[in-house]
Amino acid sequence: MPYSYTLLIIVLPAIMFLILGLLGGKMKPIVAGVLGTLSLAVMTVLSYMTGYEYFFKVGRGASGAFESVMPYHFEWLRFTEHLHIDLGIMLDPISVMMLVVITTVSLMVHIYSLGYMKGERGFQRYYSFLSLFTFSMLGLVVATNIFQMYIFWELVGVSSFSLISFYYTKPSAVAASKKAFIVTRFADLFFLIGILVLSFYSKTFDFATLTSLDAPFLGSALGASFLGISALSWAMMFIFIGGAGKSAMMPFHIWLPDAMEGPTPASALIHAATMVVAGVFLVARLFPIYVFGTPEVLTIIGYIGAITSVYAAIVACAQTDIKRVLAFSTISQIAYMITSLGVSSYGGHDGLGYMASMFHLFTHAFFKALLFLGAGAIIHAVHSNEMDDMGGLWKKLPITHITFLIACLAIAGIFPFSGFWSKDEILAAAFHHDKFLFACLFIGAGLTAFYMFRLYYRIFWNDTHKHYHHEPHEAEASMTIPLIILGVLSVFSGFVPFSELITTDGKPFEAHLVMPIALSSIAVAILGIGIATVMYYKKTSIPDRFVSKVNWLYKGASHRFYFDEMWLFVTRKIIFNGISKPIAWFDRHVVDAFMNALAFVTNSASDKIKGFQSGRIQQYALAYLIGALVFVAIFAFCLVCYICQ
Repeated sequence: MPYSYTLLIIVLPAIMFLILGLLGGKMKPIVAGVLGTLSLAVMTVLSYMTGYEYFFKVGRGASGAFESVMPYHFEWLRFTEHLHIDLGIMLDPISVMMLVVITTVSLMVHIYSLGYMKGERGFQRYYSFLSLFTFSMLGLVVATNIFQMYIFWELVGVSSFSLISFYYTKPSAVAASKKAFIVTRFADLFFLIGILVLSFYSKTFDFATLTSLDAPFLGSALGASFLGISALSWAMMFIFIGGAGKSAMMPFHIWLPDAMEGPTPASALIHAATMVVAGVFLVARLFPIYVFGTPEVLTIIGYIGAITSVYAAIVACAQTDIKRVLAFSTISQIAYMITSLGVSSYGGHDGLGYMASMFHLFTHAFFKALLFLGAGAIIHAVHSNEMDDMGGLWKKLPITHITFLIACLAIAGIFPFSGFWSKDEILAAAFHHDKFLFACLFIGAGLTAFYMFRLYYRIFWNDTHKHYHHEPHEAEASMTIPLIILGVLSVFSGFVPFSELITTDGKPFEAHLVMPIALSSIAVAILGIGIATVMYYKKTSIPDRFVSKVNWLYKGASHRFYFDEMWLFVTRKIIFNGISKPIAWFDRHVVDAFMNALAFVTNSASDKIKGFQSGRIQQYALAYLIGALVFVAIFAFCLVCYICQ
């Protein structure tokens, strides 16, 4: 069977989760770590084999387009003649690409964690959770149907909860994990409703049928409506809400910055290759339905992405915790991908936005993983997350400094680093589709360059005479080798010919630089870097003077424009006090009172009649005699009435 080995890619992390979770406590920590890392290395090799075989050997069909392949597929649960839940593995361009991304980044995180997490209590537990997280995301991307995706989607949520709350003795970590879990579960409720509505009209969960260009259900789903909006539009909007929750789009973005309470390598996995890109993958997987069935929903998706991108970039400029800067950076970059899908059409060059979104997902995974792992090396060296506690580290951490600089240049979109190529394609797609969305992304590009080099200068330069209680030093090889590998990928991954591999219709098209857009994007990035250089390369009073002039903006950005407070107001004042308390009062004083009254009447009646169950034969005989006499009297009365008639 072709691609039969792909089952190992999915099964191995599940097996490692069980082994490390159940038996890890009996192993030495290093044994558990090496075992988990070796299994991930095997999976990575198999993923690269799959990618090579699919893209360069047998993936294209007779039409020249890449076709879907299902090496495994079986029925699990049947509901009706047509509606059933299957399990299996589906390989197509985006799922194969995701296999490569997930296993590569996860392998780097596994290797890095051998050094970063050394000596931590729960080391084996940590590696078992990493395996569960990897298994969940791999199962999600190769799902053959939307319900299988939903199962693994929820498993991703459980995995993230486990990793964010890894330091469960810290109240902040527990609170962050609960926040992430509750916010994403709320969004996932809409996802489930969308699945049910979609399957009601389509009579299937299968992706192949749902995304077929001549899907027969589109007409009936578009014909039915509620509040003047078609059932299909409701379904696809609800499904996107689930994706917006996972990918931290406004207004569900509030959980992601707090998720930094987990171990830093786990943050790299969540931000770069797994949880937050799930929403992007979901829209890409159902893209034919969005573009042909509900283009108005696709437009809304584009606007949500663009606004989120600018918002997150502005907030990142005011953060002082280096992991929170990177968290808002992730929100902004994921929003780039979402916007790119929102401005895409179908087929050939019209699908540029789709290709660019997947391209940016690919390149972003490497430089964002590098940024987080670099941040981990910095925190490991100075024992603090705050930029105020850093400065002048370029000599003390030379490998971390160079690789972090490469990642900053990549995310800023500087030629020829990987981020330049993918971001340029997104800007080109937005420019030709909607000038407002292009303006949002263009402003976001300048802000990205500014806040990333604000971060870079404050860590590695700025206060070059900083005194540290413990002399910072470069991390061990297990931490620096992944940085070097990811640094190389951050430079060269942009040269992958994505337009020949991943397109809306599976057919290659020729993508090329739009020089005015490319030059302007480089110019705005250089402008952002230049402003950051003037303000933060050396310690000056310029930042303080600037903040004093725009204090209202800085204060709002540093407090995330009070979105957390708004959510607390909605949940506590409106939902809890305005809705939940009245319902609770009704439950206690009406429902409970009614049930208590029934119990009281029943008990009282029982007390009155229980004497009939005395066990005395004379009493039973008397009752029988009285009953018989009453029956005879009734019979006689009825007989007389009948005769009189």
